[in-house]
Amino acid sequence: MDTGHVDVVVLTKNSEQVLEKCLNSIFKNVPVHHLIVVDGYSTDSTLEIVKKFREKYGNVVLLKDNGTRGSARLKGIKEVDTEWFMFVDSDVILCNEWYNKAKTFVNDDVGAVWGMEVWDGMRNPIVLKLFLKITRKIFEMRGGTHDLFVRYDAIKDIDIPRDLHVFEDTFIKEWIVKKGYKLAATYDPYCIHYRPSFVWTMKGSVGLIIDAIRYGTLQKMPKLVLAYGFYAGYVVYRSLSQKLKY
Repeated sequence: MDTGHVDVVVLTKNSEQVLEKCLNSIFKNVPVHHLIVVDGYSTDSTLEIVKKFREKYGNVVLLKDNGTRGSARLKGIKEVDTEWFMFVDSDVILCNEWYNKAKTFVNDDVGAVWGMEVWDGMRNPIVLKLFLKITRKIFEMRGGTHDLFVRYDAIKDIDIPRDLHVFEDTFIKEWIVKKGYKLAATYDPYCIHYRPSFVWTMKGSVGLIIDAIRYGTLQKMPKLVLAYGFYAGYVVYRSLSQKLKY
């Protein structure tokens, strides 16, 4: 195992909108051993962007997976060759000094460190404060992989169901806990999440709630629905704010 650097696993599929900024933030703020990109057969310029970074840095591994997020994450994990590694979503930008901040939360009983996600354009301090609290609660209930620093030994033998396309992050979180490790949820480091445009519609936000109902456990269902209900409310708030500007 390489202890001085970390592998970074990024799942992509038609990720051209934010991918270049995402990868730049990774190489700027993380000591990358290998960048492991698992692509779902993109048809936009995603692969061209990945190839550009491979030519620039030389340590980019490109894999293909036509399955689910579960099968793609599993394929990425199998390529990891460092004691700690990261999951970074292709539509986020890491904050400055992400890795150095995350390391401060690591001790012998920690299996993963999760960095807070903040949605782009979120500026109202009251809304932001409420969002941060609710988002952290959601992570504690179901996990998250937007920017997750993971101890390899905690999931080296994980077997994510190949058909798990939603809530695969829940499976990962619960696996780490079953191995006897804790997960450290932080407000800093964090990432800025540039969510796809369809999320900023009522249909998209209601879809989040439907996913929580379809894939969430009965025990967590009420809390998840209430939490995602806040997200739906924020979509309405954001839409009204945009309209009032014009």
